[in-house]
Amino acid sequence: MFFGMFLVLGTRNGFGVFVETWEREWGVTTGEISVAAAIGWIVNGVSQPVLGKIVDRYGGKIVVVVSFVVLGISYLLLAFIEGVLMLAVLFGGVVSFFAGGISPGTSGAVITRWFQRKRGVAMSVVAAGGSLGGLVMVPFLAQLMLATSWQTTWFVSGILVLVLGLPVSILIIRNSPDELGVLPDGEARAKGSQASADQRMRAQSLMRGGPLGSDRWTEAFKSWPMWQLSIGYFVCGITTASISTHFVRWAISEGISQANAAWAFGILMGINAGGVVLIGLMSDYIQRHYLLALVYLVRGVAFVTLIVLPGSAAMWAFAAIGGASWLATVPLTTGLTADVYGVRNVGMLGGLINFSHQMGGGAAVLIFGLTFDRLGTYDPAFAGGAIWLAIAGIVILTIKEKKYSVRYAPAARPTAAGLAVR
Repeated sequence: MFFGMFLVLGTRNGFGVFVETWEREWGVTTGEISVAAAIGWIVNGVSQPVLGKIVDRYGGKIVVVVSFVVLGISYLLLAFIEGVLMLAVLFGGVVSFFAGGISPGTSGAVITRWFQRKRGVAMSVVAAGGSLGGLVMVPFLAQLMLATSWQTTWFVSGILVLVLGLPVSILIIRNSPDELGVLPDGEARAKGSQASADQRMRAQSLMRGGPLGSDRWTEAFKSWPMWQLSIGYFVCGITTASISTHFVRWAISEGISQANAAWAFGILMGINAGGVVLIGLMSDYIQRHYLLALVYLVRGVAFVTLIVLPGSAAMWAFAAIGGASWLATVPLTTGLTADVYGVRNVGMLGGLINFSHQMGGGAAVLIFGLTFDRLGTYDPAFAGGAIWLAIAGIVILTIKEKKYSVRYAPAARPTAAGLAVR
């Protein structure tokens, strides 16, 4: 799952590398390309609960394998597009839908079934795949495009997905520990009636989650944590989508070269790889909602630097501060969702929370592009992003994690019937 995120999220984060080139070649504006990108974010959001439900029912492997096949072929076809309309259909439609099959939501649905005690670390490792993908793939795509053409760059991306990503997913991914005859965290199945009862209780706890856990995913919307996590992720989408699409274009408007901007974004993702693993480690010992609120507030500071600092200084300050917070929201949000609502429906619930992320992202991509077209600056949009991040931090701080998370629930004890009583 780490490698899948590396390839797919790394490539999607490279979209912004092509914006200025397409503007010149197709004679279009940043706003027009932003429409295609916004469609992609919205379609990707729609795909998340759909594919998440399939993961819950049939497992993650089939979703990941099919997604790699479609993405690889679609990347090859992107080399032949000739305008914004074709970009909107192929990238905004097909690519964006199946990218949802190798996303934080679907990856999280797989990983949460394998880990309970070290869930934060496991999820952070997967998220780090996306971060390192940005570190490697964004500068790689930029340099390859400068050395050849944007068409060749997309063709090579398709080959990488089909030759590297697809075989790994077929050979390695398993839907659950049951397929290897073990329990979550790799534990061997215990012998003896008491040991078996204890393991059954732990498995039931993992599936059901905290006191808000239910067999029906619709019940989650009757409780506040689902809405609080969705609001936070909506803001996360606003701020990550806008930067991944417009960061290079903003840098060019500041007199910074396309290559340097791509390297800065890559360094941002590289810093994040370390930050997200550190956050994951901490989240297994500290309440996750405290860390998640901190991540949003730190990212808000990063957005402020884009307004108050000049050109290159702003770019590198944002790379450093923003990098400390970028994909750190992924393990924290997914971990909290599984802790509160259990893993039985985590694919569907994670998909719905990711839907809110992509809706925010789609709106922001379009608004940022139109702002730049009309005003010639991104500053008002950056200010809006900072305000939204402050709001998200406050909302997440109000989550009552100790009340609702299975991590803080009283230990279960067996009854004569073999059921768990809290």
